[in-house]
Amino acid sequence: MLHLLIIALVNDPTPEDTEVKAGPLGFAVWIFMIIAVVIIAFSLVKQLRKAQAAKDAGVYGDEPVQRSEEADATDAADAPGTPGGSGTTGTSATTDER
Repeated sequence: MLHLLIIALVNDPTPEDTEVKAGPLGFAVWIFMIIAVVIIAFSLVKQLRKAQAAKDAGVYGDEPVQRSEEADATDAADAPGTPGGSGTTGTSATTDER
């Protein structure tokens, strides 16, 4: 039985590179993979936004954060080590660094 398989494989000619085409099925698979990557990327961005919103709300044990343009400008001016800041110079450990 094995010798028949070997004979069949030896007699089966390999096609040339110019004789092989992907065809419409290969094109459909390629388009499907592109669409799948785009969907996964949108899902990743959505999940990252949800995780950031949960972190800002204090779900993970952090202090709740108010994200707005006014709060960012005020926080930057009062940050330690900045020229107009009211804090001491140097770094302080946050909960993420501990």
